[in-house]
Amino acid sequence: RAIGLWVLRTACAQASKWLAEGLEFERIAVNVAGPQVQDPEFAEKVAEVLRQTGLPARHLELEVTEGFVMHRAASSIRQLQKLRAKGIEIAIDDFGTGYSSLSYLKQLPIDTLKIDQSFVRDIPHDPNDMAISAAVVAIADALGLKTVAEGLETTAQANFFREHGCQMAQGYFFSKPLPPDEMVDCFKVVAES
Repeated sequence: RAIGLWVLRTACAQASKWLAEGLEFERIAVNVAGPQVQDPEFAEKVAEVLRQTGLPARHLELEVTEGFVMHRAASSIRQLQKLRAKGIEIAIDDFGTGYSSLSYLKQLPIDTLKIDQSFVRDIPHDPNDMAISAAVVAIADALGLKTVAEGLETTAQANFFREHGCQMAQGYFFSKPLPPDEMVDCFKVVAES
């Protein structure tokens, strides 16, 4: 848990620095380990990190894995509700790989479903992956949720998800992982486009 809090604090401090430098972005996404979400004081700890770093809550997205949330749904829902009430966005990471339950999905206080890269990797060659990905995008849209395609690597994949209404994507198609100082150039490219 201490490492998870350090990661969160480091990411929020970096995001706050970018904002202070005038760099515009929607949110910084931080993966959160399942046991962190189970900490009854987690929402307060996140709020304290935001206060310490000066990052507005609207610029933070926390990603939790589907399997953990579905396995401990009742207590997870309470924690996620507290976080959302603070203005933090919540994403379900690796959606479709664990314990998918549509009955829980409609109850979860979430904003985004992240389509696991295992469904993205073989598009456009695997019709089953295409069908599953399109269905997840359609379900998310019907529930008023955003979608992110994880592990995007090709133009064909980008076109597929664009055509199906997926709002966001991440992966090597855009860039390899970069250190913070090299991210500044990415902000400039986005601002110019």
